[in-house]
Amino acid sequence: MRALGKITKLTRRALLIGTAVTLTASAGWAAEFTAKIGHLESDQQSRHVHLAKVAELVKERTDGAVEFQIFPSGQLGSQREMTEGVQLGTLEGTVSPAAFLGGFNPAVSILDIPFLLPADPEDAQKLRESAFGEELLESFSSKGVVGIALWPNGLKNFTSNKPLDDLEAFKGQKFRTMDSKILIEQFDALGASAIALPFGELYTSLQTGVVDGQENPLDTIQRMKFDEVQKYLVVSEHGAMEDVVMFNPAWWDSLTDEYRTIITDTFNEVVPELRDHKAKAVEEALSAIKEGDINVRVASDEEKAALREMTYEKAKQAYIDRAGEAGEALIATYEKAYSELK
Repeated sequence: MRALGKITKLTRRALLIGTAVTLTASAGWAAEFTAKIGHLESDQQSRHVHLAKVAELVKERTDGAVEFQIFPSGQLGSQREMTEGVQLGTLEGTVSPAAFLGGFNPAVSILDIPFLLPADPEDAQKLRESAFGEELLESFSSKGVVGIALWPNGLKNFTSNKPLDDLEAFKGQKFRTMDSKILIEQFDALGASAIALPFGELYTSLQTGVVDGQENPLDTIQRMKFDEVQKYLVVSEHGAMEDVVMFNPAWWDSLTDEYRTIITDTFNEVVPELRDHKAKAVEEALSAIKEGDINVRVASDEEKAALREMTYEKAKQAYIDRAGEAGEALIATYEKAYSELK
Protein backbone atom coordinates (compact mmCIF):
# COMPACT_ATOMS: atom_id res chain seq x y z
CA MET A 1 0.00 0.00 0.00
CA ARG A 2 2.89 2.32 0.67
CA ALA A 3 4.24 1.89 -2.89
CA LEU A 4 0.77 2.48 -4.31
CA GLY A 5 0.44 5.72 -2.34
CA LYS A 6 3.81 6.88 -3.65
CA ILE A 7 2.79 6.23 -7.24
CA THR A 8 -0.41 8.24 -6.76
CA LYS A 9 1.47 11.10 -5.15
CA LEU A 10 4.14 11.20 -7.84
CA THR A 11 1.54 10.97 -10.58
CA ARG A 12 -0.38 13.92 -9.12
CA ARG A 13 2.81 15.93 -8.74
CA ALA A 14 3.94 15.28 -12.32
CA LEU A 15 0.54 16.33 -13.64
CA LEU A 16 0.54 19.52 -11.59
CA ILE A 17 3.99 20.70 -12.64
CA GLY A 18 3.39 19.81 -16.26
CA THR A 19 6.43 17.64 -16.82
CA ALA A 20 4.68 15.05 -18.92
CA VAL A 21 4.75 15.01 -22.67
CA THR A 22 1.01 15.17 -23.34
CA LEU A 23 -0.41 14.82 -26.79
CA THR A 24 -3.90 16.26 -26.36
CA ALA A 25 -6.84 15.73 -28.64
CA SER A 26 -8.13 18.49 -30.84
CA ALA A 27 -9.83 21.43 -29.16
CA GLY A 28 -13.35 20.57 -28.13
CA TRP A 29 -12.75 16.83 -28.52
CA ALA A 30 -11.81 14.76 -25.48
CA ALA A 31 -9.97 11.49 -25.96
CA GLU A 32 -12.10 8.45 -25.29
CA PHE A 33 -9.15 6.47 -23.90
CA THR A 34 -6.21 8.07 -22.06
CA ALA A 35 -3.10 6.21 -20.87
CA LYS A 36 -0.32 7.53 -18.67
CA ILE A 37 2.90 5.71 -19.62
CA GLY A 38 5.92 5.97 -17.32
CA HIS A 39 9.55 5.02 -17.92
CA LEU A 40 13.04 5.66 -16.53
CA GLU A 41 15.02 7.27 -19.37
CA SER A 42 15.42 11.00 -19.97
CA ASP A 43 13.44 12.83 -22.63
CA GLN A 44 16.57 12.90 -24.85
CA GLN A 45 17.06 9.14 -24.98
CA SER A 46 15.82 6.71 -27.61
CA ARG A 47 13.03 5.13 -25.58
CA HIS A 48 11.34 8.44 -24.81
CA VAL A 49 11.79 9.95 -28.26
CA HIS A 50 10.02 7.00 -29.85
CA LEU A 51 7.33 6.74 -27.20
CA ALA A 52 6.44 10.31 -28.15
CA LYS A 53 6.44 9.23 -31.81
CA VAL A 54 4.10 6.32 -31.04
CA ALA A 55 1.80 8.64 -29.11
CA GLU A 56 1.61 11.01 -32.06
CA LEU A 57 0.87 8.22 -34.55
CA VAL A 58 -1.69 6.50 -32.32
CA LYS A 59 -3.52 9.78 -31.80
CA GLU A 60 -3.59 10.37 -35.55
CA ARG A 61 -4.63 6.81 -36.47
CA THR A 62 -7.45 6.69 -33.89
CA ASP A 63 -8.71 10.18 -34.84
CA GLY A 64 -7.88 11.44 -31.37
CA ALA A 65 -9.75 8.69 -29.53
CA VAL A 66 -6.59 7.31 -27.84
CA GLU A 67 -4.23 9.66 -26.03
CA PHE A 68 -0.87 8.72 -24.47
CA GLN A 69 0.70 10.90 -21.78
CA ILE A 70 4.41 10.08 -21.48
CA PHE A 71 6.24 10.56 -18.16
CA PRO A 72 10.06 10.13 -18.50
CA SER A 73 12.90 10.05 -15.96
CA GLY A 74 11.13 8.04 -13.29
CA GLN A 75 8.62 10.81 -12.58
CA LEU A 76 6.06 8.18 -11.58
CA GLY A 77 8.44 6.22 -9.34
CA SER A 78 10.96 3.42 -9.63
CA GLN A 79 10.46 0.74 -12.27
CA ARG A 80 9.14 -1.62 -9.63
CA GLU A 81 6.59 0.98 -8.53
CA MET A 82 5.52 1.62 -12.11
CA THR A 83 5.18 -2.10 -12.86
CA GLU A 84 3.08 -2.54 -9.72
CA GLY A 85 1.04 0.49 -10.75
CA VAL A 86 0.25 -1.14 -14.10
CA GLN A 87 -0.77 -4.31 -12.25
CA LEU A 88 -3.05 -2.42 -9.87
CA GLY A 89 -4.50 -0.04 -12.45
CA THR A 90 -3.14 3.19 -10.96
CA LEU A 91 -1.00 3.51 -14.09
CA GLU A 92 -2.06 2.45 -17.58
CA GLY A 93 1.31 1.62 -19.09
CA THR A 94 5.08 1.41 -18.70
CA VAL A 95 8.09 0.55 -20.85
CA SER A 96 10.54 -1.39 -18.71
CA PRO A 97 14.01 -2.84 -19.28
CA ALA A 98 13.54 -6.61 -19.35
CA ALA A 99 16.51 -6.92 -16.97
CA PHE A 100 14.37 -5.32 -14.23
CA LEU A 101 11.56 -7.84 -14.65
CA GLY A 102 13.20 -11.21 -13.94
CA GLY A 103 11.92 -11.35 -10.36
CA PHE A 104 8.46 -10.34 -11.51
CA ASN A 105 8.32 -12.78 -14.45
CA PRO A 106 11.12 -15.39 -14.58
CA ALA A 107 10.32 -16.24 -18.22
CA VAL A 108 11.69 -12.88 -19.40
CA SER A 109 15.15 -13.78 -18.07
CA ILE A 110 15.64 -15.71 -21.31
CA LEU A 111 16.81 -12.38 -22.68
CA ASP A 112 19.87 -12.59 -20.37
CA ILE A 113 21.24 -15.48 -22.45
CA PRO A 114 24.22 -14.17 -24.49
CA PHE A 115 23.75 -13.80 -28.25
CA LEU A 116 20.08 -14.71 -27.96
CA LEU A 117 19.18 -12.39 -30.83
CA PRO A 118 20.71 -12.58 -34.32
CA ALA A 119 23.35 -10.00 -35.20
CA ASP A 120 21.35 -8.81 -38.21
CA PRO A 121 18.87 -6.16 -36.95
CA GLU A 122 16.15 -7.24 -39.38
CA ASP A 123 16.43 -10.87 -38.28
CA ALA A 124 16.36 -9.76 -34.65
CA GLN A 125 13.08 -7.93 -35.27
CA LYS A 126 11.64 -10.97 -37.04
CA LEU A 127 12.46 -12.99 -33.93
CA ARG A 128 10.74 -10.41 -31.67
CA GLU A 129 7.61 -10.68 -33.80
CA SER A 130 7.80 -14.48 -34.19
CA ALA A 131 6.03 -17.15 -32.16
CA PHE A 132 8.90 -16.80 -29.68
CA GLY A 133 8.21 -13.11 -29.11
CA GLU A 134 4.48 -13.73 -28.87
CA GLU A 135 4.96 -16.51 -26.32
CA LEU A 136 7.34 -14.39 -24.27
CA LEU A 137 4.88 -11.48 -24.19
CA GLU A 138 2.01 -13.83 -23.37
CA SER A 139 3.93 -14.98 -20.28
CA PHE A 140 3.16 -11.59 -18.70
CA SER A 141 -0.59 -12.26 -18.73
CA SER A 142 -0.41 -14.48 -15.66
CA LYS A 143 1.45 -11.67 -13.85
CA GLY A 144 -1.41 -9.20 -14.17
CA VAL A 145 -0.14 -7.09 -17.08
CA VAL A 146 -0.45 -7.19 -20.86
CA GLY A 147 2.83 -7.31 -22.79
CA ILE A 148 2.37 -6.01 -26.33
CA ALA A 149 5.84 -5.42 -27.78
CA LEU A 150 9.59 -5.88 -27.33
CA TRP A 151 11.81 -2.90 -28.09
CA PRO A 152 15.59 -2.99 -28.69
CA ASN A 153 17.61 -0.79 -26.35
CA GLY A 154 21.23 -1.59 -27.10
CA LEU A 155 23.81 -4.37 -26.83
CA LYS A 156 26.26 -5.09 -24.01
CA ASN A 157 30.04 -5.01 -24.29
CA PHE A 158 32.86 -5.99 -21.93
CA THR A 159 35.34 -3.68 -20.19
CA SER A 160 38.08 -4.53 -17.70
CA ASN A 161 41.22 -3.26 -16.03
CA LYS A 162 42.93 -6.43 -17.24
CA PRO A 163 43.59 -7.27 -20.91
CA LEU A 164 40.74 -8.69 -23.01
CA ASP A 165 42.86 -9.78 -25.96
CA ASP A 166 40.95 -13.03 -26.52
CA LEU A 167 38.54 -15.40 -24.77
CA GLU A 168 41.38 -16.97 -22.78
CA ALA A 169 41.98 -13.58 -21.15
CA PHE A 170 38.67 -13.77 -19.29
CA LYS A 171 39.90 -16.59 -17.08
CA GLY A 172 40.37 -15.55 -13.47
CA GLN A 173 38.89 -12.08 -13.90
CA LYS A 174 36.09 -10.72 -11.70
CA PHE A 175 33.14 -9.04 -13.40
CA ARG A 176 30.24 -7.13 -11.93
CA THR A 177 26.88 -8.41 -13.08
CA MET A 178 23.23 -7.93 -12.31
CA ASP A 179 21.74 -10.44 -9.89
CA SER A 180 21.01 -13.04 -12.55
CA LYS A 181 21.97 -16.72 -12.41
CA ILE A 182 22.01 -16.74 -16.21
CA LEU A 183 24.65 -14.00 -16.32
CA ILE A 184 26.65 -15.65 -13.55
CA GLU A 185 26.78 -18.85 -15.66
CA GLN A 186 27.81 -16.77 -18.68
CA PHE A 187 30.94 -15.64 -16.87
CA ASP A 188 31.56 -19.06 -15.34
CA ALA A 189 31.60 -20.55 -18.85
CA LEU A 190 34.41 -18.11 -19.68
CA GLY A 191 36.41 -19.07 -16.58
CA ALA A 192 35.64 -15.72 -14.95
CA SER A 193 33.76 -15.03 -11.73
CA ALA A 194 30.69 -12.83 -11.44
CA ILE A 195 29.84 -10.59 -8.51
CA ALA A 196 26.32 -9.17 -8.25
CA LEU A 197 26.56 -5.51 -7.27
CA PRO A 198 24.07 -2.61 -7.38
CA PHE A 199 24.54 -0.42 -10.44
CA GLY A 200 25.11 2.63 -8.25
CA GLU A 201 28.20 1.01 -6.73
CA LEU A 202 29.78 -0.01 -10.02
CA TYR A 203 31.97 3.04 -10.72
CA THR A 204 33.61 2.91 -7.28
CA SER A 205 33.96 -0.87 -7.45
CA LEU A 206 35.84 -0.59 -10.75
CA GLN A 207 37.95 2.25 -9.41
CA THR A 208 38.96 0.41 -6.24
CA GLY A 209 39.41 -3.04 -7.78
CA VAL A 210 36.50 -4.78 -6.07
CA VAL A 211 35.83 -6.08 -9.58
CA ASP A 212 38.04 -6.06 -12.67
CA GLY A 213 35.35 -5.39 -15.24
CA GLN A 214 31.70 -5.11 -16.23
CA GLU A 215 29.30 -5.34 -19.18
CA ASN A 216 27.03 -2.59 -20.52
CA PRO A 217 26.01 -0.84 -23.76
CA LEU A 218 28.56 1.65 -25.06
CA ASP A 219 26.37 4.68 -24.42
CA THR A 220 25.90 3.60 -20.80
CA ILE A 221 29.65 3.03 -20.42
CA GLN A 222 30.37 6.52 -21.72
CA ARG A 223 27.51 8.28 -19.92
CA MET A 224 28.43 6.71 -16.56
CA LYS A 225 32.16 7.36 -17.20
CA PHE A 226 33.12 3.72 -16.66
CA ASP A 227 35.71 4.14 -19.42
CA GLU A 228 37.57 6.55 -17.12
CA VAL A 229 38.21 3.76 -14.60
CA GLN A 230 38.78 0.92 -17.10
CA LYS A 231 41.80 0.15 -19.29
CA TYR A 232 40.33 -2.25 -21.87
CA LEU A 233 37.11 -2.47 -23.86
CA VAL A 234 36.06 -5.12 -26.35
CA VAL A 235 33.08 -4.30 -28.55
CA SER A 236 31.50 -7.73 -28.26
CA GLU A 237 27.76 -6.89 -28.56
CA HIS A 238 27.08 -10.15 -26.75
CA GLY A 239 23.98 -9.33 -24.75
CA ALA A 240 20.69 -7.78 -25.80
CA MET A 241 19.16 -5.01 -23.71
CA GLU A 242 15.46 -5.26 -24.49
CA ASP A 243 12.47 -3.24 -23.30
CA VAL A 244 9.00 -4.66 -22.63
CA VAL A 245 5.94 -2.52 -23.41
CA MET A 246 3.21 -3.29 -20.86
CA PHE A 247 -0.35 -2.09 -20.25
CA ASN A 248 -2.92 -2.56 -17.51
CA PRO A 249 -5.30 -5.40 -18.50
CA ALA A 250 -8.51 -3.54 -17.63
CA TRP A 251 -7.47 -0.49 -19.65
CA TRP A 252 -6.31 -2.67 -22.56
CA ASP A 253 -9.51 -4.70 -22.57
CA SER A 254 -11.58 -1.50 -22.62
CA LEU A 255 -10.19 -0.67 -26.08
CA THR A 256 -11.79 -1.80 -29.32
CA ASP A 257 -10.05 -4.52 -31.32
CA GLU A 258 -9.19 -1.89 -33.92
CA TYR A 259 -7.46 0.37 -31.38
CA ARG A 260 -5.52 -2.52 -29.84
CA THR A 261 -4.27 -3.50 -33.30
CA ILE A 262 -3.30 0.09 -34.13
CA ILE A 263 -1.33 0.46 -30.88
CA THR A 264 0.48 -2.88 -31.21
CA ASP A 265 1.32 -2.34 -34.88
CA THR A 266 2.59 1.18 -34.21
CA PHE A 267 4.93 0.05 -31.42
CA ASN A 268 6.46 -2.50 -33.82
CA GLU A 269 6.48 -0.12 -36.79
CA VAL A 270 8.78 2.46 -35.15
CA VAL A 271 11.46 -0.12 -34.23
CA PRO A 272 13.71 0.68 -37.24
CA GLU A 273 13.72 4.39 -36.31
CA LEU A 274 14.30 3.52 -32.65
CA ARG A 275 17.17 1.25 -33.63
CA ASP A 276 18.77 3.93 -35.82
CA HIS A 277 18.43 6.53 -33.06
CA LYS A 278 20.11 4.18 -30.59
CA ALA A 279 22.84 3.30 -33.10
CA LYS A 280 23.70 6.98 -33.49
CA ALA A 281 23.96 7.37 -29.71
CA VAL A 282 26.22 4.31 -29.56
CA GLU A 283 28.40 5.62 -32.39
CA GLU A 284 28.81 8.96 -30.65
CA ALA A 285 29.61 7.21 -27.38
CA LEU A 286 32.29 5.04 -28.99
CA SER A 287 33.91 8.10 -30.57
CA ALA A 288 34.01 9.81 -27.18
CA ILE A 289 35.42 6.69 -25.51
CA LYS A 290 38.19 6.43 -28.09
CA GLU A 291 39.34 9.93 -27.19
CA GLY A 292 40.31 8.67 -23.74
CA ASP A 293 43.06 6.34 -22.55
CA ILE A 294 41.13 3.09 -22.78
CA ASN A 295 42.26 0.40 -25.23
CA VAL A 296 39.39 -0.41 -27.62
CA ARG A 297 39.15 -3.64 -29.61
CA VAL A 298 36.30 -4.85 -31.85
CA ALA A 299 35.55 -8.56 -31.61
CA SER A 300 35.52 -10.46 -34.91
CA ASP A 301 32.53 -12.48 -36.10
CA GLU A 302 34.54 -15.64 -35.43
CA GLU A 303 35.23 -14.58 -31.85
CA LYS A 304 31.54 -13.79 -31.29
CA ALA A 305 30.57 -17.21 -32.64
CA ALA A 306 33.07 -18.88 -30.30
CA LEU A 307 31.78 -16.82 -27.38
CA ARG A 308 28.21 -17.90 -28.09
CA GLU A 309 29.25 -21.53 -28.37
CA MET A 310 31.06 -21.36 -25.02
CA THR A 311 28.27 -19.65 -23.08
CA TYR A 312 24.92 -20.57 -24.61
CA GLU A 313 24.34 -24.03 -23.16
CA LYS A 314 25.35 -23.15 -19.58
CA ALA A 315 23.28 -19.95 -19.63
CA LYS A 316 20.33 -21.82 -21.16
CA GLN A 317 20.41 -24.48 -18.46
CA ALA A 318 20.55 -21.83 -15.74
CA TYR A 319 17.49 -20.23 -17.30
CA ILE A 320 15.56 -23.50 -17.45
CA ASP A 321 16.49 -24.24 -13.82
CA ARG A 322 14.99 -20.88 -12.88
CA ALA A 323 11.93 -20.76 -15.15
CA GLY A 324 10.99 -24.44 -15.01
CA GLU A 325 8.72 -26.13 -17.55
CA ALA A 326 7.49 -22.80 -18.89
CA GLY A 327 11.10 -21.78 -19.53
CA GLU A 328 11.88 -25.08 -21.22
CA ALA A 329 8.88 -24.63 -23.52
CA LEU A 330 9.92 -21.07 -24.34
CA ILE A 331 13.47 -22.20 -25.14
CA ALA A 332 12.04 -24.79 -27.56
CA THR A 333 9.96 -22.12 -29.28
CA TYR A 334 12.97 -19.81 -29.43
CA GLU A 335 15.33 -22.40 -30.92
CA LYS A 336 12.78 -23.32 -33.58
CA ALA A 337 12.17 -19.68 -34.51
CA TYR A 338 15.92 -18.93 -34.49
CA SER A 339 16.68 -21.89 -36.79
CA GLU A 340 14.03 -20.75 -39.25
CA LEU A 341 15.84 -17.43 -39.73
CA LYS A 342 18.90 -19.16 -41.21
